[in-house]
Amino acid sequence: MIKKQLIMDKALELFAEKGFESTSVQQITERCGISKGAFYLSFKSKDELVTAMIDHYMKDIITKIDQVVRETSDDELLFMYYYETLKAFEKHSDFTKVLLKEKTQTINKELLLKLSYYNDLMENTILSIILRVYGERIHPIKYDLLYCIKGFTGIYTELKLIYDVSIDLHKLAESFVEKTNLLANHTKTPFITEETIQEMSQPLTEHMTKEQLIEILEQSIGNLDEPIEKESLILLKQELEEPALSPAIIKGLIENIRNHTDYSWIAYLLQKYYKF
Repeated sequence: MIKKQLIMDKALELFAEKGFESTSVQQITERCGISKGAFYLSFKSKDELVTAMIDHYMKDIITKIDQVVRETSDDELLFMYYYETLKAFEKHSDFTKVLLKEKTQTINKELLLKLSYYNDLMENTILSIILRVYGERIHPIKYDLLYCIKGFTGIYTELKLIYDVSIDLHKLAESFVEKTNLLANHTKTPFITEETIQEMSQPLTEHMTKEQLIEILEQSIGNLDEPIEKESLILLKQELEEPALSPAIIKGLIENIRNHTDYSWIAYLLQKYYKF
């Protein structure tokens, strides 16, 4: 097992038992059977460890949902979004339970910003699904529908993680689709408008800049051995620095790294940057 993954897995066990604040680095290293020095080679602090766990959790969910959005027809898109999202929550239910148990003030500002960043990405994905499924006619109520869809998945979180109810995910996803269609087809009075969104302290934006992408690519290139994926990353970095390639070639390079477990997130970020 990769050392970082071992540390995250064992830390999650302790966080579930004791909470974030009451778990020390010493306890984590003892549970892993490693030295403190080995821990600090992987993570600079406990906060960085928790941030890495959130990254791992959210990247897995978002890249999976992105794959669904790209590969599913409009007729099945809403169902597949709900179903894959519910499956992802179930897969990572242990970590979700830990987050729900913790008081907000125990999570530092950096972690809250990280969660906000991923929330923004997910909201943008949901908005794209809404427009694909219902078209421009839904525009006046799209934000109301966005928060209703988020609320439905929140219902599952409560049923599963708080009450531990046994749930048929397929049936639940179908139920959510039915309810979403009713709202989309019969809601006449929008409440959340463009002006409301603009007034919110955390607007719906995607924060990754060209410079940040270049830095991520630089870090990744040195860790990759596979020749096709490595060459693709190098060419993508060069394209960000000095644009010269056609959109078709850029798309092909992104596809070369999309199915690599460690680099599917980079493919997602590049796809959003180039608006593919």
